[in-house]
Amino acid sequence: MLIAGVDEVGMGCIAGPVYAAAVVLPADHGIVGLRDSKKISAGKREQLAVQIRQRAQLFAVASASVEEIDTLNILSASWTAMARAVAQLDPRPTLCLVDGAHAPELEVAEVRAVPGGDRTEEAIMAAAILAKVARDAEMVRLDALHPGYGFAQNKGYGAPAIAALNALGVCRPHRRTFAPVRSLLSG
Repeated sequence: MLIAGVDEVGMGCIAGPVYAAAVVLPADHGIVGLRDSKKISAGKREQLAVQIRQRAQLFAVASASVEEIDTLNILSASWTAMARAVAQLDPRPTLCLVDGAHAPELEVAEVRAVPGGDRTEEAIMAAAILAKVARDAEMVRLDALHPGYGFAQNKGYGAPAIAALNALGVCRPHRRTFAPVRSLLSG
């Protein structure tokens, strides 16, 4: 049985795409330090991402754009990113373990939602790390294109992101359907 862990990052921020990854780890992967990606420093995530890419049996990273988020809604866009990641795996896994209480339909034999899976399933932890590293890199790229918003530091999250939004206005990476952005646009 080929089992993939699947997770997303970037659902709760006001800017940037949502990313997802799918990872199949061999039983003897030997990666030390896998855990919830939110509890690992950026430097450690980068190191782990290198090991995951080297040692995973299969892995893929995908995203859904800000436009897709605004058109579909954030949950549907995150599931779209997950489906894109899984679709890149060859061969397709027989089972996908998806972090969360609900799981999208994926083109595999079985999909199982795993609440708290980013703390209990190593393949999900690995997927979250790859997705976070990829999304963080995209936010650094967007920071260079849109200086002043602090995307490289805040990644579109929290009070600093909202303060920059209020000070500078809306730019292309902002999610127009998210309350702080929508509120500013509506005056």
